[in-house]
Amino acid sequence: MAAEGGNPSLGGAGRRFYNFLRVPKAPCTGLRKPHPGRGVRHCGRFARTALESENAGNQTERKMQKSILAAATSLAILVVSAPTLASGGPSGPHVGYPVQGHIGEVIVNPYKVAPLTAVIRDGGYELSDVTVRIVPKAKGQEIKYKVSRTELKTHAGVPVFGLYPDWQNTVEVSYTRTHQGKSEKFTDTYRFYTPGVYTLSTGMPNQTRPFDVKVKKVDKEFQDRLYLINSQLQSTVPLGSRFTWNNPSGGAVEWAFNSNIGIIDTTGEIRWWLLDQEIGDTENPWKSGYFMGFQQTEDGALTWGYGQNYAKYDLIGRKIFDRRLPAGYSDYSHSFDNAQNGHSFLRVGSSDYRRPDGKRVHTVRDVIVEIDRDGRVVDDWRLMDILDPYRDNVIKTLDQGAVCLNIDASKSGQTLSAEELAKQEASDKFGDITGVGAGRNWAHVNSVDYDPSDDSIIISSRHQSACVKIGRDKEVKWILAAPDGWNKELAAKVLKPIDKNGKPIKCEDGKCEGDFDWTWTQHTAFRIDSKSDENTVILSVFDNGDGRGLEQPPIPSMKYTRGVIYKINQKNMTVQQLWEVGKELGNEYFSPVTGITQYQADKNSMVVFYSTAGLLGPSAGKDASREESSHPYLCEYRWGETKPAVELQFNKLFGYQAMPISVEKAFTH
Repeated sequence: MAAEGGNPSLGGAGRRFYNFLRVPKAPCTGLRKPHPGRGVRHCGRFARTALESENAGNQTERKMQKSILAAATSLAILVVSAPTLASGGPSGPHVGYPVQGHIGEVIVNPYKVAPLTAVIRDGGYELSDVTVRIVPKAKGQEIKYKVSRTELKTHAGVPVFGLYPDWQNTVEVSYTRTHQGKSEKFTDTYRFYTPGVYTLSTGMPNQTRPFDVKVKKVDKEFQDRLYLINSQLQSTVPLGSRFTWNNPSGGAVEWAFNSNIGIIDTTGEIRWWLLDQEIGDTENPWKSGYFMGFQQTEDGALTWGYGQNYAKYDLIGRKIFDRRLPAGYSDYSHSFDNAQNGHSFLRVGSSDYRRPDGKRVHTVRDVIVEIDRDGRVVDDWRLMDILDPYRDNVIKTLDQGAVCLNIDASKSGQTLSAEELAKQEASDKFGDITGVGAGRNWAHVNSVDYDPSDDSIIISSRHQSACVKIGRDKEVKWILAAPDGWNKELAAKVLKPIDKNGKPIKCEDGKCEGDFDWTWTQHTAFRIDSKSDENTVILSVFDNGDGRGLEQPPIPSMKYTRGVIYKINQKNMTVQQLWEVGKELGNEYFSPVTGITQYQADKNSMVVFYSTAGLLGPSAGKDASREESSHPYLCEYRWGETKPAVELQFNKLFGYQAMPISVEKAFTH
């Protein structure tokens, strides 16, 4: 509808020109007096005065108005028809935007959360046989992929992934365009700018730009790799972590770190970035939380969780879901497993648990909840009722300078005594603190993996230094851990180590003969599905190595971290160590917290992310500059080899996990 007093035959530009040039009118004061036979006339901003309307004899003025109107109309037609502008009309919005190729316009960051993506609209045509190529920088990595009909329809055009930040990108798109039964093939070249990536400021002097990467080695067959890096700002952003989570008592919401989530290529360039602050909110307790537990699903999308939420987005940034945890659970972190049965397994806590002594608490990192596609709870595993929350021999040997998530170098090498634990248990001190009993961080489960062969789960419990398999019936099937400190019932489920010849290996006081070793404060435990069956589990574990052998070493530099693979015979209840890396690398690669070891079927390889290497290194101290020592390593090894095919070093990064990302899975499915 035209503005009051305007000319409905003009577009917006024409009306503005007309109003600018028109002859000044007498002031308007509201309703005019009734005119015989005409009713009440309104006085608007652009209305002519009664005198102008009634004075038919003023030919000079009317001729002038007609001339101005004609000029404005001509100008409006020229403006509207120009390819650089779009305007509306009497029938609604006019679809006409500047285009570079033979279809539609380019929209950068179409869903507001992934700034290094774009969609080239289909322009109203049917598209098929689409291939996208991001032209690399000099000596850069090419990204090229086909686009399925599903993705074309979902995004109303061609999804573009892998753009460089702060760069005039060049994108080549080949496709078939069909209209009214006529098909034509085109190859278009697009050039457009994408902004630099950014993150929040910690307000500390040691912060640098995200992802300072040093490429140390990339073998030819791995040069096409793209790695998702899940990391956090090394200092907590002051806007977050200001909540007390005590209804009824305890919880872990205070760990509201800001996330740095991106995808890099093998030259170290950032090719995708997630604006976490557009999804979460550090100042809202229901939307705050560190983004953790990323996994690429079979349809190519990404899932993860944060705080009281779990989410799924595709690589162009389209939200598939972002849901609150079911009411009985709280404080998601660490692990989100998309299982073969179509359900999701999330590591959470209980939002209201009644202890044996009658006290009601939030529990901490000790519940696994199974959720179906519609967000309904299918089942849960309450580990405080399945395992022994008072087993304390591992907890008493933990380095209190690096008890996840409390990183305090001033406490490096300190441990908890039995007296301190007993005093804590006698108090009402609950929450995300290292201790025993429900309501404290006794288990610290940091991964969960579903085993479809017998409908069970495998969990990694950091503060028990144990990988545990538990059935649907909540019965423990086996425990991969040192046999020390378990109650009688659980001790019977501890696996017995054997060598390659099947001979038993003697273990005592947390130490074993030969090359076999248990895992210590490990961070992930994943079944390698393609190499396992109903009788045998091939298990990959990231062995952080704190408290190794149930003790702190006399010299901190003696600590080391391993990527390790075990073969578990579930019938015989035995375990054999098949492969390890990291021990020979020593303390430089030691990661006191976090990390991942994960098999990659596409290249028959193992990814090991030494995510917090250097965090408690020689430069560690009480001042803020200690964080500058952190230098994680991302390595990928061919199956069975101990020399990496890929090695990337990150500077000043607090890493969590890293994993390859498949572009084909995302856009060609």
